[in-house]
Amino acid sequence: GAENANQTMGDADAEMKTEAQEEPVSAPADAGSAPENPDQAALAEKAATEAQEKIDSQALPIRTYLDQTVVPILLQGLSDLVKARPDDPVEYLAAYLVKHNPKSKK
Repeated sequence: GAENANQTMGDADAEMKTEAQEEPVSAPADAGSAPENPDQAALAEKAATEAQEKIDSQALPIRTYLDQTVVPILLQGLSDLVKARPDDPVEYLAAYLVKHNPKSKK
């Protein structure tokens, strides 16, 4: 009984040590290591954020990915399409999506 309890606690301690070794704590950056130009810092942060978002979006289930990326703008476009009732609805919707793309560089 007591030996099993000690062995279990030892296993838990070993797991905790292993986990701690797998995720090293990064040291705080030196004051002089920041980019000299604030614009460079902003661009670097934006690039890192975009890279993380791309990784995150790859891991999402299909429905969640579509709900977060396409469905909101698509519903707005379809609503606008129904009001306008153009002769070429596909062309109209395509133009709407391109014009209102939240990711486009304006």
